[in-house]
Amino acid sequence: MTGGGALPAAAGGGGAITFTVVVSCLTAASGGLLLGYDISVTGGLMQMESFLQAFFPEILRKTKNTQQDAYCIFRNQKLTMFVSSLYLAGILSFFVSGHLTRTVGRRNSMLIGGFLFLAGVVLNFTAVNISMLVIGRILLGFAVGFTSLSAPVYLAEIAPARWRGAFTTCFHFFFIAGMFMADMVNYGTNNIPRWGWRLSLGVGLVPAAVIIAGAALIPDTPNSLVLRGRLDEARTSLRRLRGAAAAADDIDAELEGIAAAVERDRRHESGAFRRLFFRREYRPHLAIAVATPVFFDLTGVIVVSIFTPLLFYTVGFTNQKAILGSILTDVVSLASIAVAGLAVDRVGRRRLLMVGGAVLVLSLAAMAWIFGAQLGAHGGGKGDMPRGYAAAVVALVCVYTAAFGASWGPLKWVVTSEIFPLEVRPAALGLGGAISGVLVFVQSESFLEMLCSFKYGAFLFYAGCVVVMVACVAAFLPETRGVPIESMGAVWEKHWYWKRFVIKPSLAPATESAKQADGPV
Repeated sequence: MTGGGALPAAAGGGGAITFTVVVSCLTAASGGLLLGYDISVTGGLMQMESFLQAFFPEILRKTKNTQQDAYCIFRNQKLTMFVSSLYLAGILSFFVSGHLTRTVGRRNSMLIGGFLFLAGVVLNFTAVNISMLVIGRILLGFAVGFTSLSAPVYLAEIAPARWRGAFTTCFHFFFIAGMFMADMVNYGTNNIPRWGWRLSLGVGLVPAAVIIAGAALIPDTPNSLVLRGRLDEARTSLRRLRGAAAAADDIDAELEGIAAAVERDRRHESGAFRRLFFRREYRPHLAIAVATPVFFDLTGVIVVSIFTPLLFYTVGFTNQKAILGSILTDVVSLASIAVAGLAVDRVGRRRLLMVGGAVLVLSLAAMAWIFGAQLGAHGGGKGDMPRGYAAAVVALVCVYTAAFGASWGPLKWVVTSEIFPLEVRPAALGLGGAISGVLVFVQSESFLEMLCSFKYGAFLFYAGCVVVMVACVAAFLPETRGVPIESMGAVWEKHWYWKRFVIKPSLAPATESAKQADGPV
């Protein structure tokens, strides 16, 4: 890849943690509230009596049938469509969000996402039929697509390299904070007859207002400003971010590194997807762009985020206690993300991913054993699982959540936001987001059916996926701890496998004319 050599050490390698950096990072990271709130409020709604009575009375009848197969209570195509419509819209949004983030800036892309989320919440809050719910969910999906791409990139581009991992994990922290907020709201509205579900959906106005107000106040990143030809604004922004104590030479060196990356990007203004897919030197980036979302979504997280209340309800807890169990897992997740934030820039990305993966495998296998031993292949009836084993399921979900929150959860955003060169970064992130959207859509469409058909084997399926993931991380993911974001070429040059694809800086001029010939996507 061009520009594979490292930039000067000052180029993004230092910088103080200034007030501007902290405020801007927290504001951008708050974009995670949108995704977290929507995922968790949906999981709670699916077993909320007022919501089922209004839209899915046939499911409500099954919940009251003590002879109903516990695995199959929530198998319903309309309910599945309600859940998955957001992720279908997210798939579509990722095909345009990369271009939007590049042309209007990271900050403005977050702002657009906030307004779309606001519109989706209003439509859901006032819904009188399933069609209104689904259309509202589609708007929410576009909002989540825009913010989930632009916010992590914003974080990675403004954070000093030595603290970039910690700052980028803030996005996942806010993601879980959104889930916690939704579970608390669901807990309070669960027993409100007829209109409790409307209040749960309506409180989504709060995270929408947070991201809109925040994005309107923060500056865009120096990288984005340089990319759009606003060099003086980029210098001012960088000086504010790095603080008054930062040496002018360090500011100039970092700006030079950004400008050099942008210049390489401008020589390839079109054809980013074509280069990513067909040019040999971008083969490592294509592999990571595809593998990271695949691995993230095959950890089984779909089980313990969207469907946690249903999972606890399946093992015999009441509606209220099932939501309370979700709140417990949210608290565990918030604590584990704090651990990840402290550890990621000290022990590295790869080690956290491998250790976390090992714990995920053990907890999923243990859940499969309990479900298999206590509910068997026929599922029994709701409440058939003894209380001790049901409590063990809750404990294992907490262990799973802690491992995920300290590893795969936040590090997905960290790795993908920092590892790609600027010239293919929007394309790679857009591709990864689209893949993730497809996987979540497929899983949200199929998990309830999968749980009904595979029974406890669903957990073993995800455990097997995590084993493969850990092996791939150990072999193929390079360590990016402490590397300036515009100097990632050196990481690929040193990797035992990917170095064979790297074009050394001394060879770059010979290949430049060929790259300039790339046509549009």
